[in-house]
Amino acid sequence: MNAEIQSKLDHLLKLLAGLDSVVVGFSAGVDSTFLAAAASRSLGDKVVAATAYSATLSASEREEAVAIANRLGICHILLHIDELESAEFAANTSQRCYYCKRTRFGALSQWAKAEGYSWVLDGANADDCLDYRPGMKAIVELEGVCSPLLEVGLTKAEIREISREWRLPTWNKPSAACLSSRVAYGLSITKERLEQIEQAEKVIREFCSGQIRVRHHDKLARIEVSQADIPVLSASENARRIHSALKQLGFSFVTLDLAGYRIGSMNETLE
Repeated sequence: MNAEIQSKLDHLLKLLAGLDSVVVGFSAGVDSTFLAAAASRSLGDKVVAATAYSATLSASEREEAVAIANRLGICHILLHIDELESAEFAANTSQRCYYCKRTRFGALSQWAKAEGYSWVLDGANADDCLDYRPGMKAIVELEGVCSPLLEVGLTKAEIREISREWRLPTWNKPSAACLSSRVAYGLSITKERLEQIEQAEKVIREFCSGQIRVRHHDKLARIEVSQADIPVLSASENARRIHSALKQLGFSFVTLDLAGYRIGSMNETLE
């Protein structure tokens, strides 16, 4: 670890130590796992990792959150929410992430206050400022919620480096996003569509690992995988099996995106 990263880490641990007690918004991804581990180092048992779950979080991700929190020895809770009750969220405009974040962290904030915790922590990092992230606005608006990794300027690569030194199981975990991020803007988010996406991605994982996204364009499924995995999925027999399986899930057309996986490809349609 170089001096610059060490300085940021020292700043983070000092910042966390001054927060008294915290609830970490916990998805078991690279950022939130590192943040929970850092908070535990600074505050001991005055830390709770809280996973707000709904139909937008796959069952496997929820189970992984429980397992990783247990492995870290951090108190963990599951808090059920339902973003789909919000017409603003379900309408799936370009502000969807704002409404999701407001609902999710609003619920965590309410729980934290009721249980006597001082702060709720969000896992945004310095790189998140480089992408379209309307959800960050909701964090700023909510009282008692902050983003320590962003505040000290830690990037995703730096978080992975420290996580590896700390032997965290998520140090090389692929980036993840909620299932609703796969639905094309303007197409309403429903439980049925989220289930379609979850099951479709489970099919693709039978053929390859790494980053997988099934983008939902109503009757059309657009599959994104790494460039290395494109030949695997396009092989005649594999393509036939994937096409058949996704047709059974309700898609009329099944396509493979030749540009491969990239973060936030749905945002490419925004002006």
